[in-house]
Amino acid sequence: MVPAGLERFYGQQLGWGSCEAYATSDTDRKLYTDKSTRLDCARLVVPLDYAKPEGKTITLGLLRRKATDAGRRIGSLLVNPGGPGASGMEAAASLASAVANNDLGKQFDLVGFDPRGIGASEPAVRCLTDQERDAQRIDDIEDSSPSGVAKDEERLKDYANKCAQRTSTEMLANVGTRDVVKDLDVMRSALGDKKLTYLGFSYGTFIGSVYAEQFPANVRAMILDGAVDPSQNSVDASVAQAAGFQKAFDQFAAWCAKRQDCALGSDPSKAVQAYRDLVLPLIKNPVDTGDGRKLSYGDATTATIQALYTEDLWEMLNSGLVQLKRQIGLTLMTMADLYDGRGQDGKYTNVQDAFTAIQCVDNPRQTDQAALLEATRRSTAAAPFLDNGQPVPSEAPGDACTYWPVPNTSQPHLPKADGLPRTLVVSTTNDPATPYQAGVNLAKALGGFLLTYQSTQHTAFLQGNDCIDQVGVQYLVGLQLPSADPRCSP
Repeated sequence: MVPAGLERFYGQQLGWGSCEAYATSDTDRKLYTDKSTRLDCARLVVPLDYAKPEGKTITLGLLRRKATDAGRRIGSLLVNPGGPGASGMEAAASLASAVANNDLGKQFDLVGFDPRGIGASEPAVRCLTDQERDAQRIDDIEDSSPSGVAKDEERLKDYANKCAQRTSTEMLANVGTRDVVKDLDVMRSALGDKKLTYLGFSYGTFIGSVYAEQFPANVRAMILDGAVDPSQNSVDASVAQAAGFQKAFDQFAAWCAKRQDCALGSDPSKAVQAYRDLVLPLIKNPVDTGDGRKLSYGDATTATIQALYTEDLWEMLNSGLVQLKRQIGLTLMTMADLYDGRGQDGKYTNVQDAFTAIQCVDNPRQTDQAALLEATRRSTAAAPFLDNGQPVPSEAPGDACTYWPVPNTSQPHLPKADGLPRTLVVSTTNDPATPYQAGVNLAKALGGFLLTYQSTQHTAFLQGNDCIDQVGVQYLVGLQLPSADPRCSP
């Protein structure tokens, strides 16, 4: 059923063509022009404000790798990698080789989309220029004194004002998940699919759960990997995430301690202090990177967090910390740039601006001083490796959302999706970014199956584990699920 007033959007024809003009980063340019993957791209037109479908429109970028067995084609598999702020087009292009030789690649068009305001979608959320973001990273405010808090508050207010000026309050008001899932249903229709087959990672699981609640009858199958708990408020979610990253840091420290060259020493119980001894001096004395830039404390902790998402980056993190001992910041800066979306040309994607904009309309703003201060204490206690050594301030500046120019459009709650087909939630036991329990909670709320992966990383499907991939592919292709919740290990 097409919602009233949206007929022209649901019935639109997509004009597929070259992907080259859709690239917004160095990575995109390489992926989108790789002739071996045979990708094509298109733009989908949707209302800026679904309450005013006759008003302004915006466009979303789509990327497709067509099914190779047209005779057995099932439909489209839509994918979102999370963030919020990450590019689904880039994610689909990156996954093209992972599905090339299995039934997903043979029987589904793999379709990635950049949600509204993100990546190739237009208009894009923009708050800071490239130069302003570079300056903000080096002007690192780690000062809990009244003057430090006041400076931080002014920076946050300035950031929110620039977002409103450079993006428009109308766009900011309609950039949240409430509207993304409506876009997703338009997309499903424009792709010719009667029902949605969806793969969401991290924040992409939140898109999936909200879609399931709004359009349960339109779902064919969903894999939600690295689940966000939709019932948690932003404070509880950040504290749970802090604890998750501390757990991953402890795992990294234990791995590192067995190495001859471990930057944190041979005793994992002393790793937190060893790490803080390395990075805290950066607050007052950033170090050279060798390319004219300086590594700040914020950059070093960002690099560490980036590395804790996957064991594949632990070697690089240790190398960066070894370099830091010699007052060289190049490797850590490279990892921080990866997290922040900065290319080698000095240009940033809008991943961080979009992340903030979406978070601020997806969650109620927190302005209560007591609650803000308690959140600071809880987060510091949950992740001592991120303790910047500053006392808890007498007043807290909050975050950019505290001063956001538009109200939130969603509230945390457990989804109710009556009539939803069985979904598959994948949750990793030592996931640093989306803790395991969030997946347990989401699977229960949706009445779905829970696939437990016993490892330390963020998300797992289509990343080389045969056990996980077999369960996931069988489910997406044949709607086959095990008789009981499965478990997999590396």
